[in-house]
Amino acid sequence: MNTTVANTVEQQLGDRPTATSTDYKENPNTTMKALRWYGNRDVRVEEVPAPSITDPTDVICKVTGTTVCGSDLHLYHREILQLQQGDILGHEWMGVVDEVGSQIKNVKKGDRVVASFQIACGECSFCKEGLSSMCERTNSSSIQEKLYGKPFAGLFGYSHFAGGYAGGQAEYVRCPFGDVNLLKIPDNIPDEKALYLSDIIPTSYHSTVCADVKEGKSVAIWGLGPIGLYATKWSKLAGARRVIGIDNVKERLEIAKSFGADVIDFSEQTDVVKAIYELEPEGVDCAIDAAAFRYTKGILHTVQRAVGLETDSSEILNEALRATRKFGTISLVADYAAMTNQFLIGALMEKGITMRGTGQTPVQKYWKDLLAKIESGEFDPTCILSHRFRIDEFSALYDAFDKKEHGLMKTFVETKFSKDPAPGTPALSSFKDGKILPSAIHA
Repeated sequence: MNTTVANTVEQQLGDRPTATSTDYKENPNTTMKALRWYGNRDVRVEEVPAPSITDPTDVICKVTGTTVCGSDLHLYHREILQLQQGDILGHEWMGVVDEVGSQIKNVKKGDRVVASFQIACGECSFCKEGLSSMCERTNSSSIQEKLYGKPFAGLFGYSHFAGGYAGGQAEYVRCPFGDVNLLKIPDNIPDEKALYLSDIIPTSYHSTVCADVKEGKSVAIWGLGPIGLYATKWSKLAGARRVIGIDNVKERLEIAKSFGADVIDFSEQTDVVKAIYELEPEGVDCAIDAAAFRYTKGILHTVQRAVGLETDSSEILNEALRATRKFGTISLVADYAAMTNQFLIGALMEKGITMRGTGQTPVQKYWKDLLAKIESGEFDPTCILSHRFRIDEFSALYDAFDKKEHGLMKTFVETKFSKDPAPGTPALSSFKDGKILPSAIHA
């Protein structure tokens, strides 16, 4: 099912009821720059009306920091259902409170805040259990409910499959249930460290929790993007005796090595499972798939995805099943969307492996504790911060990030409301001016 068909089916089914409006109410007096989706590899920064308060539990924020995430590339390539032309993208953002609804109690105008990428109501049974990403009352997608049985929470800027909420790759954002979905940031933490509490810091941490990473265990991580690299750091902090990072991008492999990991370049060592057993003869205790469904290696899955016989490739899952120690644990933090073929289910059962989907990470479960780790210096999010750009250059940034050019790892995208770069963080680069600074990671 493609996104056009999905939108038609959603119209026929009708949206699920939600506890907050998913509509975009325009502010007639203010415009803003925002990144909007128009089709496959077609995203544009445009001047559009800013959002207004829609519900009494809303907060309007001026965005001071945003970024592009690996999962945004699924939208860029039109691989997520229910995209609509003109959708404002972006699920990772932070800012300053500009306006609050009449029922808001925890934040006020002028507060520095970071938003969770999911939108939780704070009142349903899942929210009360701390599982904010599984909120029952914020995702309007009937398609997702039919496909999965029950939907996950609404997400900022991630298609109508995730509720259709306008995202944070913009100068203003409406945050529903602001008391639940915004975390106040202390003055001693710069935006360049706080921003990533919106997603990749808790998501990477959650991936290691789900993989049962503990002191003395061995860990293999497929995919050394921001999530995989942060998971490497978290695994080391948890006392893992060995971490093995698997990728084919030289810069990423070098960063993982600098974090203390052994690395496997699958473009050179094509038999990844064999390479892992050479390091860990019994297999690894813990495996984390942080690579995502759209990356195929062999011709079989490449063709099956191209002609629509599957949406997701099982190649990395099968490598992990073969390389994981008997009665070990596999954590799936990469975004898998629907169906796959040739899944090695026999190895899952016969080896007694626990394979756990992480789900969309319940950010609110972790973010206060993780903020404390940042404040103490135990964890420095800027360890993978490579570049800084202006919001005007988002289209070019998506293209370069997709092509893995210029050593781009994690970026900080500023708006007119941003402060100057914090000491020790990247200076401004520009595609328009042809001034792309070297990655700050190894500076």
